[in-house]
Amino acid sequence: MLVVACAYAADIVCVGVAAQQVKGHDTTFVFRDEIHLRSTIGNINWYNADGSIYASNTDEIWPDEGVYRAAGSTFRVTLYHAINDLAFTIEPTCNATVLHVTGDLSGEHTYQISYNALAWNTEAWVDSAAQQNGTLKSTLFLPPLHGATPITLCYDAALRSELGLDSACIVAQLTAEEVKAVKMELTSIATTRGTEGEKSNERNRPTSQTLIAGSEYSGPLEVAFYSNPTPAVLFYTWRVYHTTTLLVTRHDRDLRYTFNEPGAYRVVCLVNNNECTSDSSVVKVSIAESYLAVPNVFTPDGNGQNDEFRVSYRSLKEFHIWVYNRWGKQVYESTDPAKGWDGTINGRNAAEGAYYYVIRARGTDAGTDPTDGSLGIYNLSGDINLLRKK
Repeated sequence: MLVVACAYAADIVCVGVAAQQVKGHDTTFVFRDEIHLRSTIGNINWYNADGSIYASNTDEIWPDEGVYRAAGSTFRVTLYHAINDLAFTIEPTCNATVLHVTGDLSGEHTYQISYNALAWNTEAWVDSAAQQNGTLKSTLFLPPLHGATPITLCYDAALRSELGLDSACIVAQLTAEEVKAVKMELTSIATTRGTEGEKSNERNRPTSQTLIAGSEYSGPLEVAFYSNPTPAVLFYTWRVYHTTTLLVTRHDRDLRYTFNEPGAYRVVCLVNNNECTSDSSVVKVSIAESYLAVPNVFTPDGNGQNDEFRVSYRSLKEFHIWVYNRWGKQVYESTDPAKGWDGTINGRNAAEGAYYYVIRARGTDAGTDPTDGSLGIYNLSGDINLLRKK
């Protein structure tokens, strides 16, 4: 027979299998088979919660469920009541997954629910194990689920373990046909074509705060947008805006669009089915008129090729460049992007090696996007290497 110490005093013990539960200042002892208490100091008086005598001059009692006081400690005792005929059904909705629980739910029981939730892993939707805990009620709410998954409901797991009872779990299956909630993860790949040939960026992962910028390219910006929907999605709505003007609406799963003119754009995607609609995913796209590129080496050897440190630019209205040597001394400054540093300091050839530049510039398109201040604004710095051919 297992004996578990009771309450706050070692003078009272629980006889039999029991588990202790503490909530705030209240202590409850839950017995598996029968409520049986014993005093370790001999015969004592046992009191009800109201202070009246329950039993006098005895070292053990078999009371009913309730609150008692003995040896200076107050505690509640109860028998463990398992849930009879426990079952649940699943009601998927657009914004939640509702579980309707049936059975004898009298008393207070804890629960743990395990299921798989679809999670985006940068390339695809994958199953991700999830759990939820709480107090068992006839109606429980999970987040909206976007794919088929078994749902396992276990109750009183820790308490049943303490009482030496097997786990009590039931399982129901949410099928793909039952799923209603929809979701998407917008991604894109951008390509530019211009005087520098075709160039592709790395895969972008746009969110509502992401800006796809084409300001460093001279050609049009072609972007492939992918909706990456969850399985229940049936319909798609893409809208492309230039500032507030709607340019195009399409209903394909994915979108390919070429931005030819400078300006600020928004690409909005909405997915839905016959019952549920997801929140919109928005990507900002900025195509600038201005352009500024900085070389990383120049060779001031007088052969007429690459003799000056000079930027490549287009449509700049402000420009300022500073060049410093390795000790931080300024060796060149200009506000004219058409001019360049010839590699001399006070009329003498500067030493070969790395120099540091800082450039602050604004294009004629700066400020044309009211939602993003980076369009047409250049804050650049880095190393320029001075080499002289032998």
